[in-house]
Amino acid sequence: MDNQGNHQAARIFAGGFAESLAESLTGAAGLPWQVKILDNPDPSAQEGQAIQFRLTLEGALHGDFLVEFYAPQVTELASQICGHSVQAFSDEHGEALGKVLSSAMAGFSTSLSAQYGAPTFKIDREAGLATGEMLVIPLVASRENQSGMPVTLYFDGQLLAALSSEPATRDAAEAENPAIDPANLKLVLDVELNVSLRFGQRQLPLREVLELASGSVIELDRQVDDPVELLLDGKVIARGEAVIVDGNYGLRVTEICQPIASHFIR
Repeated sequence: MDNQGNHQAARIFAGGFAESLAESLTGAAGLPWQVKILDNPDPSAQEGQAIQFRLTLEGALHGDFLVEFYAPQVTELASQICGHSVQAFSDEHGEALGKVLSSAMAGFSTSLSAQYGAPTFKIDREAGLATGEMLVIPLVASRENQSGMPVTLYFDGQLLAALSSEPATRDAAEAENPAIDPANLKLVLDVELNVSLRFGQRQLPLREVLELASGSVIELDRQVDDPVELLLDGKVIARGEAVIVDGNYGLRVTEICQPIASHFIR
């Protein structure tokens, strides 16, 4: 598709993301926000340090887009989200803003699933990313009687290609990953499956295995702050944090690797 088509596809995507971002900002700050697309960016409003987040999509819709805020414009927003006065933007406020984006993307994924299938996503705080060759869509977030806060979206070529793909191309991709008939899946919803948590693993030579005794310590290939994996039939379906529930180990899911239903397609 030509550049005009890429730009139109990106604007449609940006419009849906803007609506979800407004809802997330309203929920986090406790005050009504609105986010809209601008025809042209306002360079004078893009002052201060650039605060960048990379959002990576996987699935039928895949690629990266960046969300860029600007300090000190976001300090007031950070004050509202964190519940205390903010003089300078810090890592704490970056984490709070990342949670807002995660909430916005989770809501936006629901609307994307109707056209592209449910995508998975992850968000990473970045710094100093080169955006020269990426397509730019400027947004502005604002509250009533308040000056607008500029937000800029940058789209990479891979995501643009996925957004601009023709319906026939998407239909072919869906044919390779057929959807499950809900009526058929309903027949097996009561079937019990064994799932397991994997904190880590380690390969040992037989000599070391034979030397194991009570009190032996085996170092696993995972750091203590790495996510725990949830496995179904030997396949990782989710990741999360280990928790204790009524004296038993549990898992708080923080990431679904791919739609779980896809594991039942053979």
